[in-house]
Amino acid sequence: MKLLVLPGDGIGPEITDATLGVLDRANALYKLGLEWQLEQIGLGPLKSEGTTLPERVMEAARTAPGIILGPVSHLDYPPREQGGINPSGELRVKLDLFANIRPAKSRLGVGLTGKPVDLVIFRECTEGFYADRNMFFGRGEFMPTPDLALAVRKVSARQCERISRVAFEWARKRRKKVTAVHKANVLHLSDGLFLREVRKVAKDYPDVELDEKIVDAMAALLVRNPTQFDCIVTGNMFGDILSDEASEISGSLGLAGSTMAGDDACCAQAQHGSAPDIQGQDKANPTSLLLSAAMLFAWLAARHQRAEFELAAQRIEAAIDAALQKPETRTPDLGGKLGTRAFGRHVAGTLG
Repeated sequence: MKLLVLPGDGIGPEITDATLGVLDRANALYKLGLEWQLEQIGLGPLKSEGTTLPERVMEAARTAPGIILGPVSHLDYPPREQGGINPSGELRVKLDLFANIRPAKSRLGVGLTGKPVDLVIFRECTEGFYADRNMFFGRGEFMPTPDLALAVRKVSARQCERISRVAFEWARKRRKKVTAVHKANVLHLSDGLFLREVRKVAKDYPDVELDEKIVDAMAALLVRNPTQFDCIVTGNMFGDILSDEASEISGSLGLAGSTMAGDDACCAQAQHGSAPDIQGQDKANPTSLLLSAAMLFAWLAARHQRAEFELAAQRIEAAIDAALQKPETRTPDLGGKLGTRAFGRHVAGTLG
């Protein structure tokens, strides 16, 4: 099995190298039979080939059983017509990776509010207000005049049903509660449609509690008492914002894994950005991408009925948690002294 590896921009290559070191060790220990196909995306290919996402990379992505995607500096990209394609958004749409799954867990004991966090946010990530991915052709925002900008929000029953079902399936294996986050009091039609589909799916899971929260109240409740939440399902923009909030409350955005999953493909992606201010300094914390890769392994285990991938995922997560318990085996952002490479070597060395 050959996985596609896209290091990205900024600290992307550094944390990807550290991640691959751990995965190489897991590959050998658990006999996973993995190979890596390394391809470049982002600012490098933009300079050399005129695009941030060469077509050969998309072709490789279409056939890869899984993808590991480093952070990208898409805010620094030129317009799409000048080659500035956001790889993350493009992969989501072209590969139908509709489910952005983002766990938030207090790996350092308690979160920033003094309360433990253990929840998962399920974000539909191909629609909503995100103009670079919500249209079949063109963009979902436009300017009729120089002083007027309009944005279109796309919400379909199909994608609402799909992301809801993923959330309920996870909840059934966790604490059996789903919270649907919306703004139906203002967005009557689009979020009304979202809630209709969530409630419809809920009928298939009588053993799972359905809760509903307005998004602004939800933002406050995550701070006040995150322990009341288990699985949270919502749309693109709300999910993007709330997942960053939940991850930071849990301890740090740098400790949050993330996958973009569809029915037939899955991509591991760090939750954080490319951090060009610390690029090349061996300071970046690779934990987010490592946990994302572990989530990818768990997805591959379920998709291909490969129990060894699930075991590898569990061991990687356990090794990371063990490293984070000791200040001397943490990275500088968490008060430790281990650099990116050293942290990766330590995690790999404790797998077995």
